[in-house]
Amino acid sequence: MDLAGELSVAAYLREAFGWDADVVVSAGPRGALGQIWRLEVGPARYALKEIFGEPPSEALLEAELAFARRAAEAGVRLPAGHPDRAGRHLLRAPGGGTWLRLYDWVDLRPVDLAAPGTPRELGTLLARLHRCAPAAAAEADGGPPAAWYHQVPAEHEWPQVERHQDPAGQEWPRAGAAWGGRLAERLATLPELCAAVAPADPADLIVCHRDLHPENVLADPAGALVIVDWDNLGPAAPGRELARALFDWFCDGPDADLDAMRAMYEAYVRAGGPGRITEPADFSMLLAGRLNFLLRQTRVVLDPGAERRHRDWAEREIDEALRILPTPRQLADVLALTAAR
Repeated sequence: MDLAGELSVAAYLREAFGWDADVVVSAGPRGALGQIWRLEVGPARYALKEIFGEPPSEALLEAELAFARRAAEAGVRLPAGHPDRAGRHLLRAPGGGTWLRLYDWVDLRPVDLAAPGTPRELGTLLARLHRCAPAAAAEADGGPPAAWYHQVPAEHEWPQVERHQDPAGQEWPRAGAAWGGRLAERLATLPELCAAVAPADPADLIVCHRDLHPENVLADPAGALVIVDWDNLGPAAPGRELARALFDWFCDGPDADLDAMRAMYEAYVRAGGPGRITEPADFSMLLAGRLNFLLRQTRVVLDPGAERRHRDWAEREIDEALRILPTPRQLADVLALTAAR
């Protein structure tokens, strides 16, 4: 659904939130699981998140709101969420298919990775978030920790793109062929890369954001860091989230910025962060998350029933995911620098 082109959406939102002013909808950034829309309601501005696929459960929503309150009290900046007049933080979009959540709009920009203080600021922010997090040995709904963060896809789950046929003459398989060879090359390295991936000790788990990449930690006009997109929070070992964050921020391709990683890690430790990176298994969240995400995007591209906007976005994400997938050498280098600390 194109919310910007749906007049019924504006009327629906005015009724749900009790707004008297006109509602102007325009497109903002999107991610894997949602699209942000900017709303202008008279002089006020809001961010409306359109959620693709299954919405968060009631238990997850309650856990997210509770953790966000704790984080805000600990000094972590984040956009405030708004319930509708009935107290609902999650609304079904007109016509069904997607779900909606409302937040304050904050003018945000990417963090300047070249600024000397950025690694220290990120390490301090993550330490603050981990210090306020409660223990959590299970997902919000009571189930075991999600395998997405500690289990890599099996060999048979990966598509054989180079042998895929297109009897209907559609474009989607040919799009996959552009990255099929690169995917095959990286899959050949997975046994060595993922040998130590395993679940964390339940005693080490706390509530974590679990998605702290550069698109979800942004800077406000004053330069303060703001964390957005809390939909994936749940149990994780803090050292594993720290390891993933180091790579998310300072390893874009073949060359890791080890100096920046060291500065971020040291700032995290100085700020009282509870996590440490001491063994290859501490990269489990990094590797499992990236590989599961990559597999999901290949399935979107190869699905002839997927919307074109989702296939196009997945194509771009596959290209990036293959580029930033760590190598065994990079993991060893980071483990060496954290062990030295």
